[in-house]
Formats: sequence, structure tokens, C-alpha cells
Amino acid sequence: MSLREWSLGGVLLSPFLIYALLALLVTGVLRLGLERVGMARWIWHEALFDCALYVCVLAALVALTGHW
Repeated sequence: MSLREWSLGGVLLSPFLIYALLALLVTGVLRLGLERVGMARWIWHEALFDCALYVCVLAALVALTGHW
């Protein structure tokens, strides 16, 4: 997927929006996996961890699928 805008009804949309939504989905799945395994009890600050996990997942998605 290239990083070019899409025109949807005359509005330019960034493909970063899809990356952000996909990262949100992957973060949710990872978080649920941590809950099921029992690793979530070791998280000190849940909101900070969730934000950091989201940023890491988003950076990984962009790095793996983005074309420079």
C-alpha cells in the first residue's frame, strides 16, 4: 500500500487513516491476548501501556507496509 491520498467525493483521505484503524484493531487483539494469558496483571499503568502499545503497533505497520 503506497502513501498516496485517495479522493473520496472530492475529499482527500490519507492512507494513514487505514494504518491507524488497523493498529487500533491489532492493539485491541493484543490487549485481549494479554488479559487471557494473565500478563495484564503485571501492567503498572494501563492507559500508558495501551498508548505505548498502540504507537509501537502503528510504527511497525507503517514500517512493514509503507513504501518510502
